[in-house]
Amino acid sequence: MNIAIITGASSGIGREFARQMDTHPAFARIDQFWLIARSKDKLTELADSLQHECRVFMMDITNVMQLERLENAVKRDKARVRVLINCAGYGIMGPFAEQDRKEETGMIRLNCEALTGITHRMIPYMRKGSRIIQMASCAAFLPQKNFAVYAASKAYVLHFSEALNAELKDKGIYVTSVCPGPVDTPFFDVAEKTGSTLAVKKMVMVSADKVVAKALKDSLNKRSKSVYSLPIKGMEIAAKVIPHDWLLTCMRVMEKKERKKQ
Repeated sequence: MNIAIITGASSGIGREFARQMDTHPAFARIDQFWLIARSKDKLTELADSLQHECRVFMMDITNVMQLERLENAVKRDKARVRVLINCAGYGIMGPFAEQDRKEETGMIRLNCEALTGITHRMIPYMRKGSRIIQMASCAAFLPQKNFAVYAASKAYVLHFSEALNAELKDKGIYVTSVCPGPVDTPFFDVAEKTGSTLAVKKMVMVSADKVVAKALKDSLNKRSKSVYSLPIKGMEIAAKVIPHDWLLTCMRVMEKKERKKQ
């Protein structure tokens, strides 16, 4: 049995991956979508709307026991993991020292540790032609003031994914890290509880369907990275050629100007 596993499938980008893959001819041979998130109702609603047969896993992937339950299900069903998409994650904005410690360390557990753990568990069940899609962020390109832990966690995802892609290529397994800018999803409902992003960032906000369509195309073309929109590609180049200290200074100046306008 061929399966696709999607974490964070209950909303936002994870949900959009399931919707687009459901009608994409490249994924017609997937027998089941395994949808993972903490909200059973939202997962069930999504599963009912898809043409593919779906299996719903209401679970917290930061819990090792629940990850073992997932791996045991793969093993028991003798499933072949053709696609693994790690979308589960969150971010918190605001000065690091003023944030809730559990939420800050929780970001690392979910964005980094859980992603690493589930990826390691699923690789043995993959075959030639399998794909891994990891949700990183353009925040991975450089440190982010008032977004310190999130940006660092996504830098980990990006570097881990690029290295893993190099390791697995000879086995015919391809890893793509997705690095979008701001995406119009419920992400910001959580992220902006204790801070706000720069207005200029929201000016380049895009819809989830466009980011996902580009990510699937890049994955199928065996690209190691998927970056949507010219402004974000420009940011990636700038982060490579301009010292990060300079960029952080520019962001600090822009932040001060925004405060004066308020």
